[in-house]
Amino acid sequence: MSLMHTASSRARRLALVLLGGAALAAAQTSQTVIDNDQVRVLKVVVQPHQKTRLHQHTVNRVMVYLQAGRQTLNYQGGKAVDLAWKRGEAKWSPASGMHTAEITSDQPVTIVEIELKKPGAAAHRSSPLDPVKVDPQHYRVEFENSQVRVLRVKIPGHASTPMHEHTLNRVVTYLADQDFRVTPAGGTAEHATHHAGDVSWGGPAKHKEENLAATPFEVLVVELKS
Repeated sequence: MSLMHTASSRARRLALVLLGGAALAAAQTSQTVIDNDQVRVLKVVVQPHQKTRLHQHTVNRVMVYLQAGRQTLNYQGGKAVDLAWKRGEAKWSPASGMHTAEITSDQPVTIVEIELKKPGAAAHRSSPLDPVKVDPQHYRVEFENSQVRVLRVKIPGHASTPMHEHTLNRVVTYLADQDFRVTPAGGTAEHATHHAGDVSWGGPAKHKEENLAATPFEVLVVELKS
């Protein structure tokens, strides 16, 4: 094989890589907001009607959708999967093979993608102060498996929660603005604020909370069992 032919082949391969990267960049932009030994959390803005390049996901994920939308996944071999979700919905997304993805609804969608780095554990001993037990009015389990428990928290304006305990590390996605007074067990009250669309990392904690705003508060909490 001549040197000229080899150089030409390399140039073609490089062009394909650049085109693939450009296609992905046009379809979506992403920002890593948390990266530690348990999770990598991406905040991804996906444009409508632009197909991504062929890719795969090697770990399980929790997807939190900040706007309503629809998507089609086309897998190698011809299998197609249609997804639809509501604003603020969380979905389980298992590791998957090679596929392309396209938002088929008409507006951009922001997705918080929580990649799970560890396998998790089937059993977890909950606290007597588990918020789902002591405050079911405000805390509800969306779904649960060996890696995560996903909670939806809704607290009306000027409402409070009783003392409760989070025993696991967790990723919190804010679906509404937060203006809270948080009082830890045996500690001093603190003022906590976030904006809708923020994502934060939380560790084990025991506290009670008060919504200082007149408007309802809502978050999705992904507890990590690993």
